[in-house]
Amino acid sequence: MVNDLIFPDILLYLLDMIGVIACAIAGTLLAQHKGLDISGCILVSMVNAIGGGTLRDMALDRHPLFWMTDLNYVIVITVTSLILQMFFHLYHKIDNALKLFDAIGLAAFSVIGFKVALTQDMSPVIAVMMGVWTAIIGGLLRDIICNEIPLVLQREIYITASIAGSVTYLFLQYLGINAGINEFIMLFVIFAIRMLALKFDWHLPSIRLVA
Repeated sequence: MVNDLIFPDILLYLLDMIGVIACAIAGTLLAQHKGLDISGCILVSMVNAIGGGTLRDMALDRHPLFWMTDLNYVIVITVTSLILQMFFHLYHKIDNALKLFDAIGLAAFSVIGFKVALTQDMSPVIAVMMGVWTAIIGGLLRDIICNEIPLVLQREIYITASIAGSVTYLFLQYLGINAGINEFIMLFVIFAIRMLALKFDWHLPSIRLVA
């Protein structure tokens, strides 16, 4: 998935795996909470962890898909889900745990999707969009499968956090800041905004026209 990126491969690969593990945990937590069986939990964790990256690569015409050429993704997701299912009883605060791992996945995948698009010579607008897609599509599909109203559709500071991180990266890039530093700042900005939104109950307003 990250073989052709400019920034040192090992760091982005590690970042990618952190996002995969976080999303596998979030997916398994929700699936287990909904009473799905072993295979159902693994399926939901797969969708959550690689769904966004898959759609992004299809949109950018990047083939073969990253998880088809690197089985580490499938292995890590499966092992993470199985371990978590065995120790699910330790996660009694399902909502807090789910949102924490969601925030980690949101930040990591936003950076990966954004950088992949830039290395494909896409415009900044498309790069921002690909960062959002990579970060939210998996969670969107996860919630639909589990019969939940997707978090991203509930006035949550979610897509906004991803966009804010991408814009921060572009601004720092304009100032001539090193790309590697920009990526970690982008990661921190997204995670911080998402966690602050959860802590202080920030929500986007809805627009209602008076009849």
